[in-house]
Amino acid sequence: MVGTHWIRRFHVDLTVREFRDNATGFLRSKDPILVTRHGRLAGVFFPWPEGTMPIELKREMFSMLSDQVRRAVKKQGLSENEILEDFAAWRKTRRETRRRR
Repeated sequence: MVGTHWIRRFHVDLTVREFRDNATGFLRSKDPILVTRHGRLAGVFFPWPEGTMPIELKREMFSMLSDQVRRAVKKQGLSENEILEDFAAWRKTRRETRRRR
């Protein structure tokens, strides 16, 4: 459980809907933002003061995301070929939809 002394340091406390609807403005914020869903913590946005992330952070995030995707694919019992075929079908449909506009 998050202590209230920690939460007080945040200047903005938003619902997921509020964050989504006004994301462009909030992403320019310099203050940390708590995002809640049904009164429970859903996420935290910490603005990055510099224009780019350090390479070490990028590598760590890539590693964590890759592990999550790998577990999800394994849990669903998908093969690499199934994923590639699904992506190709999605891409074809997307291109056809764009041509109709």
